[in-house]
Amino acid sequence: MQRYPRDFRGHGPDAPDAAWPGGARVAVQFVLNYEEGGENCLLHGDAASEAFLSEIVGAAPWPGQRHWNMESIYDYGARAGFWRLHRLFTGAGVPVTVYGVASALARAPEQVEAMKDAGWEIASHGLKWIDYRDHDADAEQADMDEAIRLHTEVVGTPPRGWYCGRTSANTVRLAAQTGVFDYISDTYDDDLPYWSNIAQTDQLIIPYTLDCNDMRFATPQGFNSGDQFFAYLRDTFDTLYAEGAAGQAKMMSVGLHCRLVGRPGRIQALARFIDYIKGFEGVWTPRRIEIADHWRTTHPPQARGPRPSLMDRDEFIAAFGGVFEHSAWIAERAFDLELGPAHDSPAGLHNALARMFRSASREERLGVLTAHPDLAGKLAAAKRLTADSTAEQASAGLDALTDAERARFSQLNTDYVAKHGFPFIIAVKDHGKDGILRQFETRIANDTDAEFATACAQVERIARLRLEQML
Repeated sequence: MQRYPRDFRGHGPDAPDAAWPGGARVAVQFVLNYEEGGENCLLHGDAASEAFLSEIVGAAPWPGQRHWNMESIYDYGARAGFWRLHRLFTGAGVPVTVYGVASALARAPEQVEAMKDAGWEIASHGLKWIDYRDHDADAEQADMDEAIRLHTEVVGTPPRGWYCGRTSANTVRLAAQTGVFDYISDTYDDDLPYWSNIAQTDQLIIPYTLDCNDMRFATPQGFNSGDQFFAYLRDTFDTLYAEGAAGQAKMMSVGLHCRLVGRPGRIQALARFIDYIKGFEGVWTPRRIEIADHWRTTHPPQARGPRPSLMDRDEFIAAFGGVFEHSAWIAERAFDLELGPAHDSPAGLHNALARMFRSASREERLGVLTAHPDLAGKLAAAKRLTADSTAEQASAGLDALTDAERARFSQLNTDYVAKHGFPFIIAVKDHGKDGILRQFETRIANDTDAEFATACAQVERIARLRLEQML
């Protein structure tokens, strides 16, 4: 048995309308990452200098040495970039969520005061702005606990949101286990918030962004000018605004860094974008915590139906062994596939079961066909059909035939089996009684190979309809 943890389904094909306050068509949320003073540096007890997100092309860590140029670039973010951004956002009346590295906040009392005075949310960006991919879970948990403690000490209140950024595979689970955070943002997988069951609790996830992010000014495939940044933000907004107008309101995150977009040659692009979105009605510019509060109230976690990917073997086979008529072996084989969240839907589980049916031998598939009862046949008259088959035949009125209709079905059943060697199979829920009879009279003339393929396709269709009822 394999179980695949990544969730490729998410909200599925029919994502909910966010139902933002006031009927807003889109929520545009600005994040300011405050990392200056929390990056890798020998002064901070690290083994090497920082090499990430700066103006230095091809920067690499300097083991055992301070990197004066790197430090001064980060210093610019705190000394100049932050205040330029503070003036822009407070002047525009647009609130901000700060992802604050706790050790950086501790080194920036005036900036923290300004954030609080402006009413900005200060969420946790971890203890240090370092890479946690090689940390074991215990060491990462210790840093997370200290980040919460130090943040609370410096800011005066504990953080309600979490974003690490340079994560390990354990980060999201560890953050959820703290029980501290109203939301976690260490994902980039959706345009809407969602609930995820992590550590036996429903954890709200508010995805973040790496594309609408000024970090691309410091990456090889990135923005070379402010005009490119503005154009990308504008096009993203226009798409989401149009979707919101069609009843599918979503969220746009914009990621910012004091030392990057805080430069004079870039901040005008951000200012133009703020002016641009102010020209539209129905634009909500909340802090992330307000998105979290709204989602919790408007879209609370729902009790979920059966989750096939989480069932044990006996439970799985008991639940789905009859989806293909009297052919539990299909469910037995499907259980051993790489099932995951994508299979916890009618389409997903049907695909897994159908794969096992399609990959079976002709003899095995023939066995599935012959397990199906005749339409309006002797088993139906004797009330010996499965519950599914009984309900399906009744839905098409096959349990209320006239004597003449019953005689016609009986003769067709006999002739069909005599020619093809298996019963006539059709997804009766897709047809009325008269349509079924017309199909019967047409298909009986097919050659057996063609009819075998048609019957197999109908078996799969019946299975899909059954799963839609079950899930």
